[in-house]
Amino acid sequence: MKSLNLYGKEDIRYELSTMPQIERENDVIVKVKAVGICGSDISRYKKLGPYVKGMTFGHEFAGEIVDVGPGVKTLKAGDRIAGCPASYCGQCASCRKGELARCEELQVLGAKEPGAYAEYVKISEEQAVPLPANVDYDTAAMTEPSSVVAHGFYRTTMKPGAAVAVMGCGSIGLLAIQWARIFGAQTIYAIDIDDNKLKVAKEVGADVTINSLESPAHEQLDDYSNGTGVDLAVEAAGSPVTSAQVFALPKKGGEVVFMGIPYADIEITRFYFEKIVRNELTVLGSWNAISAPFPGSEWSASLHYMSTGQLQVKPLISHRLTLEVGPQTFAHLIQGEGSYVKVIFYPEL
Repeated sequence: MKSLNLYGKEDIRYELSTMPQIERENDVIVKVKAVGICGSDISRYKKLGPYVKGMTFGHEFAGEIVDVGPGVKTLKAGDRIAGCPASYCGQCASCRKGELARCEELQVLGAKEPGAYAEYVKISEEQAVPLPANVDYDTAAMTEPSSVVAHGFYRTTMKPGAAVAVMGCGSIGLLAIQWARIFGAQTIYAIDIDDNKLKVAKEVGADVTINSLESPAHEQLDDYSNGTGVDLAVEAAGSPVTSAQVFALPKKGGEVVFMGIPYADIEITRFYFEKIVRNELTVLGSWNAISAPFPGSEWSASLHYMSTGQLQVKPLISHRLTLEVGPQTFAHLIQGEGSYVKVIFYPEL
């Protein structure tokens, strides 16, 4: 089958791989209809994360079941599903408390087990989430990143009527804008340095867009908010720079939730650090997209709001491509060539 396999730093190859086979009673074989590039995939491609030489990676996907193991009871060939790529041990202290995202042995598809940049992928019955009839494969492929964002919002104490700032308008940030509205935000500020992304942010629901190249984001936000700041700031850029700047956005007693990972050291100047202390901010980390019972309410909620149209992912998809152009696409992404928001591959093409 066609696949994209990672061999080392900036070495991804389009090649043929062996088809997955049923090996365990609860195995499910999925024909991948759509699979997206995640920021963590780009980091691994740059060798900023672990990899197994020659591993098929990719984990944001949806598809059609083509075969099931003898122990599978709830699914059958022909079912349309979104794939939850995470797996948990069920034995560690976090798992026993139902905190699955904190599992000591948490694994994500495409790291040690072959992922979804391929025509077919194998998952467990538990990882296959049935799709509503009106949710198409492009939309369903975004269920995992949407669930990542929902998981982050669940960590906060945000109330209806809140003001929210989203720093970084990649796919996570653009989903965060929409989740902020679902959670009842009254005013949503979108912050980025790319006017094209800010245009999409406006399209999906941002009330105010701020280009932080023009002047510091917090100064522009103060102008718009009359110096009141926001109740919640979402760091979705995964940049060392924004990971410091985000602390200047909330009001006194406000919250910051980190959904991005910078994969680099962060230097926080005194000005930004003192915002944490003097404003008594609550700083939250958010990791992965699962909760108990697995895969969690993040997944059912994402698919519900996708089916109602309150989560729109089509405006986020900037490129629809075949696997064959995968190697040059990853190269373009890290070299900053082209304006990418979300890339979707179609392995069967």
